[in-house]
Amino acid sequence: LMQADACSNVIVTKGASKDGSVIISYSADSHQLYGELYHKPAGFFAKGTFLDVVEWDTGKPLGRIPQVRETFNTIGNMNAHQVMITETTYGGREELYDPDAIMDYGSLIYITLQRAKTAREAIDIIVELANEYGYASSGESLSIGDKDEAWIMEIIGKGSKIVNGKNVNKGIVWVATRIPDGYISAHANQARITKINFKDKKNWLYAKDVVSFAREMGYFEGKDEDFSFCDAYAPLEFGAMRGCEARVWSAFNILGEGMIGDRKAEEYLDYAMGYNKE
Repeated sequence: LMQADACSNVIVTKGASKDGSVIISYSADSHQLYGELYHKPAGFFAKGTFLDVVEWDTGKPLGRIPQVRETFNTIGNMNAHQVMITETTYGGREELYDPDAIMDYGSLIYITLQRAKTAREAIDIIVELANEYGYASSGESLSIGDKDEAWIMEIIGKGSKIVNGKNVNKGIVWVATRIPDGYISAHANQARITKINFKDKKNWLYAKDVVSFAREMGYFEGKDEDFSFCDAYAPLEFGAMRGCEARVWSAFNILGEGMIGDRKAEEYLDYAMGYNKE
């Protein structure tokens, strides 16, 4: 038997949907998650209240964090403000896992949904939680949307570097890009974001050390403008192209009616089959 990493997300912006809705689909590879529809009612909490953090995949207790005063009603992967967060796991570099962290990827998603009013606020909260309490999972691609816009956010831990009893690398390196209105996107267990437009502050958000940390770890040499998040933190290989990017190719082929504009599906077939990284 082989483990099947087969989570797939499709993201549709307002201008690309028939009724002007932002749409995010989510399929998870775990048979234990089929039919799950989590519900967390809205609440108000007294100062000094704590929230138990339990690893989503295993049920393992990870720690406790202070609860915020107000939380929002959530059902499944959406909250009362129409903020949506879903994921696919890409793994990435194994040495960047932090064994002592508190915040796993599932907890990041569902705690953030209880606290965020917009997609951009959700990105800020994810970063704040992961950097404050440490990130206890491998690399993740997140689909994050609200009623107006949609983003892909990619995160990965920074490993464990203990100095004077503390992990000085606690937290995440990350990047988020807004999907232009009128477009669709998808991801399926492989990091999608390559080069970052550092000049476009409206449509790109990223960790201040996203490049410098890659240099420090020996993942990248070169100019900032040549930096690729995917190439540094989740290098593409045959299995990722054939087993993961092929699903994205299929989504684009169906929803984009054989891709978009002058670019046809056949042009990317070698890539989806794992033969050509370009």
